Amino acid sequence: MKKILLSTLLFSLPLVSFAQQQFANPLDAATAFADAVTTRNEPQLNALLGDDWRHFLPPDGADPEAVARFERDWKISHRIDQQGDTAHINVGTDSWQLPLPIVKTEAGWHFDMQAAQDEIITRTIGRNELSAIGAMHAYVDAQEDYHLRKQRYASKLISSEGQQDGLYWPMQPGEAPSPLGPAFSPVAPGEGYHGYRFRIIDSNQSDGFALIAWPVEYGETGVMSFIVSQDDRVYQADFGEETAEKVAAITRFDAAAPWQPEE
Repeated sequence: MKKILLSTLLFSLPLVSFAQQQFANPLDAATAFADAVTTRNEPQLNALLGDDWRHFLPPDGADPEAVARFERDWKISHRIDQQGDTAHINVGTDSWQLPLPIVKTEAGWHFDMQAAQDEIITRTIGRNELSAIGAMHAYVDAQEDYHLRKQRYASKLISSEGQQDGLYWPMQPGEAPSPLGPAFSPVAPGEGYHGYRFRIIDSNQSDGFALIAWPVEYGETGVMSFIVSQDDRVYQADFGEETAEKVAAITRFDAAAPWQPEE
């Protein structure tokens, strides 16, 4: 989960129903894909991935750094990991696997866009959940920092305008940065941080603090919800499709079931 190839493309692949280019073996398909990426050959990408893939890219297109990273890693090392009628491309010294399966049918080997969607969603959720857990630990550190400065714990993540009543406030010239960075303050309302929303719960400004996090879109940006208190131990639970409603009802920190320690 450390790298993303053509990140905007591979996070938005459509389900295609038209014929795609077929190959005698998965290595030939992988090589054709690498050549198309390296030469920026859009007609070849159309043949490999489907005519509509460009429509699912944002206006800025693919991440140039991600493309360059793939090109570099392909030159360093590439191999095919085949399990029966499914194969994956592995590149680079750490053998990173692209979330772009190549499957065998009677006509030959081709890239499976529907399976790619499933893999991409799974990897996205995994990355987002790890980011959320890291953010929970960052929150605990920020509260301790805030307490050292103010002799109390913050009851808000984002400070009121012109105030320092939350863990984050815009830094002024000559002023020390706030305990929490601006990442918890999304540019667009409801956007969240790496697919998660956060809310302080059961905050006692003299004795302790707690935070809850839940996915913006259950099953798409995340699955697990998380809570943490001043002991810096993160707990997780899967509230299913009713996650937003169930989390909204939580106002106090309680690590009892269904919460389980995050492993």
